[in-house]
Amino acid sequence: MPFSPEIALAARLYFSKEGKKRHSRPAVRVALAGMVVGVMVMILTICIVVGFKQTVTQKVAGFGAHIQLVSFDNNNTFDLQPIEVSDSLLTALAAYPHVASAAPFITKPGMLKTDSAFHGIVLKGTDYWPFFAKNLVEGTMPTSPQEVLISRLTAKTMGLHVGDAANAYFVDDTDIRARRFRIVGIYDTGFEQYDDLFILAPLAAAQRLQGWEENTYSGVEILVDDIRQLDEVADEIYFATVREMDENGYHVYYVQTLHDQNPAIFAWLDLLDMNVVVIIILMLLVAGFNIVSGLIILILDGITFIGTMKALGADNRFIRRIFLAQAALLIGKGVLWGNILGLGLAALQYWFHIIPLDASTYYVESVPITFAWGWIILLNIATIAISLLILLLPSLIITKISPAKVMHFE
Repeated sequence: MPFSPEIALAARLYFSKEGKKRHSRPAVRVALAGMVVGVMVMILTICIVVGFKQTVTQKVAGFGAHIQLVSFDNNNTFDLQPIEVSDSLLTALAAYPHVASAAPFITKPGMLKTDSAFHGIVLKGTDYWPFFAKNLVEGTMPTSPQEVLISRLTAKTMGLHVGDAANAYFVDDTDIRARRFRIVGIYDTGFEQYDDLFILAPLAAAQRLQGWEENTYSGVEILVDDIRQLDEVADEIYFATVREMDENGYHVYYVQTLHDQNPAIFAWLDLLDMNVVVIIILMLLVAGFNIVSGLIILILDGITFIGTMKALGADNRFIRRIFLAQAALLIGKGVLWGNILGLGLAALQYWFHIIPLDASTYYVESVPITFAWGWIILLNIATIAISLLILLLPSLIITKISPAKVMHFE
């Protein structure tokens, strides 16, 4: 398909030797560099912020799932009131749309003690291990009631290693229960807030510790396959279980999401969204300003060409389209190199973790990267479209150029 005359002329001017001489001017180079930097920063911002949100959300969900079905009489601690969880309830929960798994769990706060140190912990009983198996750095997963999995941070604090034994103490209303556990594995998620807290044991071990009957647990952990459906799934489960009563006429079940359990963390993540909006707006303004400067330079460089075209009968709209097409080529070049540099730097961080972070503050050990391709494509389209719209106003300079004056000065 042949190009329109405007695009053909723009390409000829842009790629000709004379055009290359003009585009080598420092002002145009600066305009192009500004466009490249702007696109690069926007891409890095999206990759980093989406990476933060996904990584932190995955770690929080690994310790407490996306949704928890617990006792309506819960006290927002890890020492939850027991609920009865039948096989039919687990089957029904797993059958909900977007529910990936539903597994019972038990948590019990306590104290881990060795001869030289002691440390506050929460014992979590579970038989659903994918998250911790993925983050296992030493040893194996626990299989018997006497075996536990501890974090690398707890192991360092307590001076423990795989194969060592430690005593744990758990307080009830009337007495203290002691257990002696053997360390069979060490995990490390980099999420220090929870790594410093949880030790893991088989579900049966925690159930025996609590003295609870079969099918009695602290609650059910539910994972969804699409985090965007989290609130919808939570609402469906809530309305399906909220009417359940015990023999005394009290409500039994309560539904809480990971946002309810960790409001401070997700409030911080929500602030990152605002930062993204501010950064993208600023970078679009910078890129727009630079590309406007580039267009003005192109017009000033091409003033003789404009006068000649007008003298030959070309109207202002035709000539404006030529220079807008030239500017579009510059925008395309800037966006292309911005993508190459932005995605290249993101890939380096993704594979080599060049920039470290303090895990106690940021919940991760290095800057996380997620290639959110949908957002990146949308960003490129929006950048090109907004830049072209911004150029419409300065292109009106062409209408003020008089062929007679140009010929006179020439």
